[in-house]
Parts: sequence; structure tokens; C-alpha cells
Amino acid sequence: MEELAYKIKADFLKVLSHPIRLQIIELLKNGEKNVGTITKTIGIPQSSLSSHLLLLREGGILRSKQQGTLIYYSIEDHDIFRVLRPIAEMLRKKLKKTEVVLNSLSKEK
Repeated sequence: MEELAYKIKADFLKVLSHPIRLQIIELLKNGEKNVGTITKTIGIPQSSLSSHLLLLREGGILRSKQQGTLIYYSIEDHDIFRVLRPIAEMLRKKLKKTEVVLNSLSKEK
């Protein structure tokens, strides 16, 4: 049973493991957008975008709705940002440490 829980967590994190998908999540942070708007903003072909949107929807991160000929996407559960915020903070700390090391190396000239 515990193994299944790890698999479910790993599968969820895989959905987040692509920069385009993270960019889509960030773009939708403040509200829904239609596919055309997302395509223009992200700057990738709609066919590529569609596969990313599908993975995010299947992963329970996004929801979609159709209005006429347009499909709109929005965040399914804003708790996703409670997951992403600490990751961003950890990366900031890591970059800060790297910056300190690089600064000390440049002073050794």
C-alpha cells in the first residue's frame, strides 16, 4: 500500500516536471484563459500546448470548459501554489549559496 502512495506522488510530480507546464500553471494563477491566449503567451505550437494541457488536466491541476468554439483552462485547486512556493524558496536559497561561492571565487584572482 505504501508503495502505491509513492507511485501516486511520483506521478503527480512528473506532471509538474516540465518548464512549459509550470509556465502554464503560473499563467493561469490569476484566472482562466482560452487556448488561443495561452498559445500566444507561451509561444509554442497549439499541438504541443494541447499535450501539456491534457497532462495537467489528467493530473488534476487544471480544469477545462468549452464556451462555443473556445476552450478555457483554469486552475482546479489553488493549493498547487502551496506546493510550488516552497520549491521556489528552496531554489532561491540554493542560488544564493551558489552566488556566495562564485563571489568568493572571483575575489581569489
